[in-house]
Amino acid sequence: MSAIDAAPDYVPRTLTEVDAKQICAWRYAPPYDFYNIDASSIRELLDPAHHCLAVNDRAGELAGFFTFGASARVRGASRAGLYQEPALDIGLGMRPDLTGQGQGLNFLNAGLLHAREQFQPERFRLVVAAFNSRAIRVYERAGFERGASFTSPVRKVAVPFLLMTRSEHE
Repeated sequence: MSAIDAAPDYVPRTLTEVDAKQICAWRYAPPYDFYNIDASSIRELLDPAHHCLAVNDRAGELAGFFTFGASARVRGASRAGLYQEPALDIGLGMRPDLTGQGQGLNFLNAGLLHAREQFQPERFRLVVAAFNSRAIRVYERAGFERGASFTSPVRKVAVPFLLMTRSEHE
């Protein structure tokens, strides 16, 4: 059984303007604070071309979001030529107070299941900050494998990142 065949504890739904404003107000503690999104990103989150998706928890509250396709790509990976192979790029964010609570795999599975149904990808691809060991563990538990390392600017600082991929034909 694939890691994304399990029934998720999180429910994907259409992202609304209220969701986008909440997401832009989230604040992560250091060193995760570079994941903070500012209010200028509300339009981007709502742009249908970015394929953004809200995810609710069992209580019906916004737990996080996903974005699929080109909007999930990181500039440094593009510059390094790491997007040559076909794959569905995934970006995601979980509400700060939910991170580190052991729910990452269930949350990720909800987004992967939606992406599998919506896009039928051959492969999934994501990028994670190299220091984010807890996220890397979640991605590996979901079947992602480590790939190339690269740096990309985040607020004018070169941050090390790791590219990870997962085949849909294991």
